[in-house]
Amino acid sequence: MADIVLENYRPGVMARLGIDFATLSAANPKLIMLSISGFGHHSPESHRPSYAPVVHAEVGLMHRMAARNGTEPGDLPLSVADTNASLHGLIAVLAALNMRHHTGTGQHIDMSMMDATFATDDRSHFEMENASDTLPVCPIVDLPFGPVYIASDMKLLFLKLSRRCGLVDPTPDGADLETKIALREEAIEARLKQCETPVQFAALMDIIDLPWGRIRDPHDLDEQPTLRARGMIVQVDDRAGSTRPVADSPYHFSRAKSGVRGPAAHRGEHNRAVLNEWLGLADAEVDALVESNALMSGASETLN
Repeated sequence: MADIVLENYRPGVMARLGIDFATLSAANPKLIMLSISGFGHHSPESHRPSYAPVVHAEVGLMHRMAARNGTEPGDLPLSVADTNASLHGLIAVLAALNMRHHTGTGQHIDMSMMDATFATDDRSHFEMENASDTLPVCPIVDLPFGPVYIASDMKLLFLKLSRRCGLVDPTPDGADLETKIALREEAIEARLKQCETPVQFAALMDIIDLPWGRIRDPHDLDEQPTLRARGMIVQVDDRAGSTRPVADSPYHFSRAKSGVRGPAAHRGEHNRAVLNEWLGLADAEVDALVESNALMSGASETLN
């Protein structure tokens, strides 16, 4: 009997199929069900289909990115809404499990992609209060080995380079503010461009103690020293006679191990193993389910 059920159908589909929370929890009061949908089960827009870009548009992310970059609205380069909903969903399941230890009963979790993305947006309060977003514009500098991002405004960067590296203020006496800013930014860029290698630049950043990052092509991430040292890129069987790189688990436990065990399973690939090993069904019983089209058939594999 299922202990936790995860589903991401549009609201109403599970009830139509006869496997909604009310029905399943009647058979197992300890059941925890997580339902992830675009607009939630209790909203005037529950019926709307949704993907991550739809939520990015509705929750204001597309508008903010366009305004900040001076471009027309477009989608984000990653599925923020999908990731946030799944992470918040997992946290909610863990909270429900902990509560069940005390109450003995499960519950239904209604997770909206809209809610999860809005709650995770740490800049939305500016818009809600009609306040200006004071996030500083940090410099991106083209250096001989490629562009870098420095997490500092130009004023602090100039101050650090002046005090710790002897950068001379190029502004003449009596210069107005606009002239000072322009000349100091030129001096900063000239000093940074003296770093011809990543090692030289890293040494300079260590001296002035500011966060920074190389703007890397995703195709070159296997050269990123932290990802390489922590084994975050692993090769798995691509099931076509070769291998493919994938991201490993980011969880580094002191007394446990997590990580990618292999390629993504084919649909139904582990059905037999799950029913054999977890539910104790015999092969004949599984065969009967497959023959009746109640269960998909796939390559069997022993679960670890």
